[in-house]
Order: sequence, then C-alpha cells, then structure tokens
Amino acid sequence: MGRTEMKILIGLHRNVNTLDKKTAKIAAEYNLTFSQFMVLEALYSKGDMTVGEVRERILSSVGTIPLIVNNLVKMNYVERLSDKKDRRVCILHLTKDGYDVISKIAPKNEAMIVESMAVLDDEEKEEFVYLLKKIGGKLDEKKSENEGKRLQGNRRSGRKFGKGLGQSDNKRV
Repeated sequence: MGRTEMKILIGLHRNVNTLDKKTAKIAAEYNLTFSQFMVLEALYSKGDMTVGEVRERILSSVGTIPLIVNNLVKMNYVERLSDKKDRRVCILHLTKDGYDVISKIAPKNEAMIVESMAVLDDEEKEEFVYLLKKIGGKLDEKKSENEGKRLQGNRRSGRKFGKGLGQSDNKRV
C-alpha cells in the first residue's frame, strides 16, 4: 500500500473515531454506552430486526451483541419477540421507553454529525459520498459515468478539496 493510500485510510479512521467519541458522549448523557445507542438507533431507524441483522448493521462482534441486548432488555428499552415463522429466531423490538429515549438522542446525534460536516459545502459532500461508493465498488455504472464527468470538470476548474472534519479556513469546528 502506498503512502497516499495510508493517509486516506488513517484519515478515514481518525474522522470516524472522532464522530464515534462525540456520539458516545451524547449517549452517556442518557446513561447509554455507544453500542447500546447503536442498537437503539438501528431499531429506531429501521424497525424490528433480528439480533443478527442488528449485529450486522452496527458492525458488532458475535460475542458482544448478546450482552448489549441483555442490558437493553434489563433497562426496558428493548424486548425480544419470537419470530412466528421460526421460533429459534429472536426479533428485537423497541419498547415505549426505548422509543422515548432514542427519539431524544437521535436528533442530537444527527445535529452533531451535520455540524461536524459543515466544513464541507454540498458539492464536496456529494463528491465525498461518490468517492466512498467508488472505493466500496457500489456505484451504479450510468450514475458513476455522469458523476465522474462532473467531478473532472471541478478538478479542471481548479476547485480544491481536502479539508478534514473540524478543519476549515475560518477555524469553525
């Protein structure tokens, strides 16, 4: 791996870690861990899911998800339901208490993310999403072609990209 690729990877990791720390701080205000917040947020945004689906969504390990879920059940934020088709499958469902707490936290977290990315203008955000999709191989071929041409036009016009989260010319964080 080359030097530039390493800078990209390290930059991505550092920015994600910064956002995760800010999210953990918000979650802690409600006596939740970062992982507990992630489970509640997944259920809040996507609805009922199996334990495995939640684990994949929050990128948790197989070993930690039962502990996270057990604690959320004890807190009365999540309940386990049996799948009508397969009783071996456990479905996670937000309780009213769980819904109440995550509906307070999620908007605060979203506002923090928006604020953190305010250093980028809309066009830079679109380019960033495009580049992430390109790296991940998840681009629609036709859209990819059009986006690539648009971005090439930006580069020819001398438009610069590259400020990190929390970095801008006016030092606003």
